[in-house]
Amino acid sequence: MSDNMFKIRLKKGDTVIVRAGKYKGQTGKVTATHPTENKVTVEGINIVKKHVKPTQFKPQGGIVEITKPIWVSKVAIVEPTSKKASRIGYVVKEDGTKSRVFKSTGKEIK
Repeated sequence: MSDNMFKIRLKKGDTVIVRAGKYKGQTGKVTATHPTENKVTVEGINIVKKHVKPTQFKPQGGIVEITKPIWVSKVAIVEPTSKKASRIGYVVKEDGTKSRVFKSTGKEIK
């Protein structure tokens, strides 16, 4: 793994749409961002089955379903009014605060 941080414009709680791969067209909320890996975890997307050996904490072991991170380049934020994918830009206001905006409409991301 690389130790450099990637600039991820998405935040936890953002609604995103998958633009490529097996889950293309599906939407979900971002549950975590991984800046060192350039990935985000989206609920309901990229679910894999993992075989878990019995341990003291999980004595029964078995097969568990876990959500794995997906490349940030494969997802885009959903613009709520048009329900379409959009890119994220930044705007610095007069009072010096920086806010995220949709590139397609120019509206601020709440």
